[in-house]
Amino acid sequence: MFSSYSSLSLLVLLSIASSSDVLASPHPEGGRTINVLRRSREPWSPEDFRARLEGVHAKYGMKSPFTKRSSGTNLLTNLQYDSSYFGSIAVGTPPVSYNVILDTGSSDLWLAASESAARGSDIKTFDSSSSSTFKELNTPFSITYGSGSAKGTLGSDNVQWAGFEVIGQVFGLVTTASSGLLSAPLSGLMGLAFQSIAASGATPLWQTLAQTSGTLDSPLMAFQLTRFQNDTTAKNLEPGGSVTIGATDSTLYTGDIDFQSIPNGAPGYWIQSVTGLTVNGQSLSVPTGNSAWAAIDTGTTGIGAPASVVTQIYSQIPNSAAGTGQYQGYYIIPCSTSASVTFNFGGSSNSWSIAPADFILQQSSATECIGAFFEVDNSGAGNLTPSWIVGDSFLKNVYSVFRQDPAAVGFANLSAKANAMSGTDGTVPSPTIASFPSTVTATGSVVVATGTANSNGGISAFARSAGFGWILCIVASVFAGLFL
Repeated sequence: MFSSYSSLSLLVLLSIASSSDVLASPHPEGGRTINVLRRSREPWSPEDFRARLEGVHAKYGMKSPFTKRSSGTNLLTNLQYDSSYFGSIAVGTPPVSYNVILDTGSSDLWLAASESAARGSDIKTFDSSSSSTFKELNTPFSITYGSGSAKGTLGSDNVQWAGFEVIGQVFGLVTTASSGLLSAPLSGLMGLAFQSIAASGATPLWQTLAQTSGTLDSPLMAFQLTRFQNDTTAKNLEPGGSVTIGATDSTLYTGDIDFQSIPNGAPGYWIQSVTGLTVNGQSLSVPTGNSAWAAIDTGTTGIGAPASVVTQIYSQIPNSAAGTGQYQGYYIIPCSTSASVTFNFGGSSNSWSIAPADFILQQSSATECIGAFFEVDNSGAGNLTPSWIVGDSFLKNVYSVFRQDPAAVGFANLSAKANAMSGTDGTVPSPTIASFPSTVTATGSVVVATGTANSNGGISAFARSAGFGWILCIVASVFAGLFL
């Protein structure tokens, strides 16, 4: 026998199940008919569905049904025919997107501030007063590059990248910069090397993600870069490839990834030892020990090497000549040059080739071009700067992986899919802001930054390269000094 409570429950259930607004069934003497009405409402958004489901789980102490994002991808843009590559981040609350150079050769994040001299130009600047989560740290920030310097103060805010978010990320708000250091569509730079060389002393965003347990599938990031410098129909902005965080994209490479450990005692760059170099099949003599250390640097356009090596390289190139004046440190070669170059790194027997098109950095006249290899002079720098800077002229030819633990850099051959992206005009990726970013909190202490990045060991030897200045004349409209 049902209790009166059970009977009432059954009546309610029958009422809900009825297709009529009013249940027209007998009821006890003296009872009362209950009208059950279906109310119309606005449809739930995807965010509503997620919030309600998460709310139920939280109410009963259950684990969230939405697992944290374990990997993410940031599409890149190729700026001015392989001069540099940039991606997007989102900063603040509400989040606002900004284009930044992604640079594995430095460790600081900074943006042009709304108080800077760039205000009023076409550079998109960060307005700290528009973010409810921004915190002013009242700490000076200064960093020096080969073409000039940038100064401002440090602050912290929430920063999103590739579907991840770091709460309280410290970054520089640049208010004063050398002329030509920054131009649209860029708003700043995000360094992707290690904290030990950060001028700000802050833990880089990628390092926080890699070191926070459970955030990434694997503590690494992987780059694939496109090539447009030899495409006569290319536009100023073209699809630049991608960087994947927390995983590798098996559709972009073939075979195994050849990881080589970062040498013991190396500074806070992504260091590999150059153990072999050939030009047109001729093996060259390369330094050993610390002098073989090379920074693998997505923020550098060409390839820096010791002067003795650069001389050997161009001795294999007919009609080449050392540059003078603004071209000092570089070599002038015929634009018809077709050179075959291979690298070996670490203890690996694998050789990595550079396409003949990438041996040429820039055209300087109707028949003369600038070679991609330039001289690096790090004399007097000790172990603070590497002797080699291996930039995009090499990295366009491989799938490159930067692994935090155990610390290593890996290369793999590009797949047909990846190679097909080079020279194929397309739509430039739009900046994205994640709807539900996987969130972690910034870690590590901040060291007061009182000098330049050089004094903190934060800028590569390329900044000291004698021939660096000529790039400013050729690509003055890009992030001129940030070929780090």
